[in-house]
Amino acid sequence: MNDYIAALLFFLPAGLANMTPPLANKIPILNQWKTPLDFGKTWRGKRLFGNNKTWRGLVSGTIVGGVTAMIISKLNTNTVVTLAPFLVGSLLGLGALMGDAVESFFKRQRGFKPGQSWFPFDQIDYILGGLLIIAPVIRLPLWAGFTIAIVYFGLHLLTAYLGYLLKLKDSPI
Repeated sequence: MNDYIAALLFFLPAGLANMTPPLANKIPILNQWKTPLDFGKTWRGKRLFGNNKTWRGLVSGTIVGGVTAMIISKLNTNTVVTLAPFLVGSLLGLGALMGDAVESFFKRQRGFKPGQSWFPFDQIDYILGGLLIIAPVIRLPLWAGFTIAIVYFGLHLLTAYLGYLLKLKDSPI
């Protein structure tokens, strides 16, 4: 398998985990679970993450990351991850969502409204979070990290626009 495709498949659990929270919000039994990650706490008079960063999103995205890695490992015997694919995928998913939460913290502190775009940080937060959390476990070559960052940045723009067209998002970016 092409090494570039393998790198992109490796990071797919993070990409899908990043897309999961708004979709989980559409599932009737899950959308009632609205507990914010920050439990309503503030710092300097501003919410830490806001109401849009929920435990529902974190848990569902982390699980989707793990399941995605398991499916990839079953479909592709040449996959990068051979040991504990669910764990690696879950870490990628958790990292992606934690990266998004950290970026949300800075948005709240800078006075951005929930859902307001902060380009390009809204597009790279999950990439950096996923790559950082997996770094102690799996050492990726530099070219793989750059490939992941460039391709998933573009994919984020594309999927955000599609989400906007499907009325899952309020803005195209």
